[in-house]
Amino acid sequence: MIVLFERNTRFMANQDKYLTVAVETHGCKLNQADSLILSREFQAAGFDVVPTSSPCDVYVVNTCSVTHVADRKGRHSARAAKRRNPHSKVIVTGCYAERDMETIEAIEEVDLVFGNTSKTQIVKTVAKTLDLEGIPIEPFPDFHLSDYSWRNRAMLKIQEGCNQICAYCIVPHVRGRERSVPIGEILESIFRFEREGFREVVLTGTQLGSYGFDLQDTTLIDLISSVLKCTEIPRIRLSSLQPQEIDLKLLGLWKDSRLCPHFHIPLQSGSDAVLKRMRRKYSAADFSKAVDMVRDQVQDASITSDIIVGFPGETREDYQKTLSLCEEAGFSDVHVFKFSPRPGTSANHLLDDVPAHEKSERSSVLIEAGKKSFSEFRRKCHEKTMKVLWEPETPRLHKGQLITGLTPNYIRVQSPAGSVVEPLSDVALRFDFEDPYGDMGIFSEHSLSEMSSPIC
Repeated sequence: MIVLFERNTRFMANQDKYLTVAVETHGCKLNQADSLILSREFQAAGFDVVPTSSPCDVYVVNTCSVTHVADRKGRHSARAAKRRNPHSKVIVTGCYAERDMETIEAIEEVDLVFGNTSKTQIVKTVAKTLDLEGIPIEPFPDFHLSDYSWRNRAMLKIQEGCNQICAYCIVPHVRGRERSVPIGEILESIFRFEREGFREVVLTGTQLGSYGFDLQDTTLIDLISSVLKCTEIPRIRLSSLQPQEIDLKLLGLWKDSRLCPHFHIPLQSGSDAVLKRMRRKYSAADFSKAVDMVRDQVQDASITSDIIVGFPGETREDYQKTLSLCEEAGFSDVHVFKFSPRPGTSANHLLDDVPAHEKSERSSVLIEAGKKSFSEFRRKCHEKTMKVLWEPETPRLHKGQLITGLTPNYIRVQSPAGSVVEPLSDVALRFDFEDPYGDMGIFSEHSLSEMSSPIC
């Protein structure tokens, strides 16, 4: 492990305490990747990175703005952070800060606001605000695993921005146009994660399938092939792919077992009429074809998805098509959103003609359908042996009596704390089918004798 700082190089809040920072993350895996980068930059500047539950000198809220509910959560978190840490500097950044900076600046508890385009200035501005001289910032320092020990999975941003401009989506306005990170820089980041002890890297971006369009002769397939060839990280996961981006050549890469058999493929609607109004670039038949290809080519693959109900003009017939496709696809998880107009999107100008109670009813039925398909997916995996990447024990999980982890195909499992001897281990999955989710998802029972040698 590389040690970056001796104690006497860190900034002291007083004679007994070094300056600390906590970073709270909302929303997508891309935001998680941004938070990891930001935490690294604070550590490189001499701060101690602490959990959000700990007292701290600087508290950062990295916000989401995909819905008005996400906006409200961002405002609430900023106010709550100041109540918990009255003397700390509360900073708000992320997509909500990019979209509506004036509203956040008006919140009394907020000290500083940075949009996505100015995130790189956060640490320097904080240093200036705290009157810190000669701050030694390194853009991408090696990171102590203990400083980020709440996760053995590292989020790695390989692409950002979106050129799709879907009718309902604010993301292109807050993330900008598509741009890709060169393969060499991505490999260097993964090498660093390997040194730090991470067992899984999640390749994340706004539009992964568009990766490389702005680089010479480079595609997502080229990137994944390079990662498989040049690195030894045990598990590699992709955050999301669009249906039209999935083909046999891409799926052929999953012959390498290091690629996790989990595909997040947004559906949004099963009605072609609604998809057209949303300005999505595929049909319901295209989506079904992509799902069938994944099922045929990748063993034990899980498919998760996003669905919007109540989009302007959605009829009962449109909704039934969505429900039917959802049931046919057999999702292992589905995120259901009730449409709400977002200022700055073209759908904001459409008549929001689906009543609120109808949206709620449609959402509830889809959620129940998702639970049913999730249970069916578990039954297919029952008593199979899979490698589980365990996450550190947490007191919040049944008073510290259970530990939780993820299978390669994104099933969350639990086990008695203390029984797990390696972060990545073979486990015979056994599920409690009486409870569709349990406290954190699923329950797994295993003994030490069921574990093989760890991968790394």
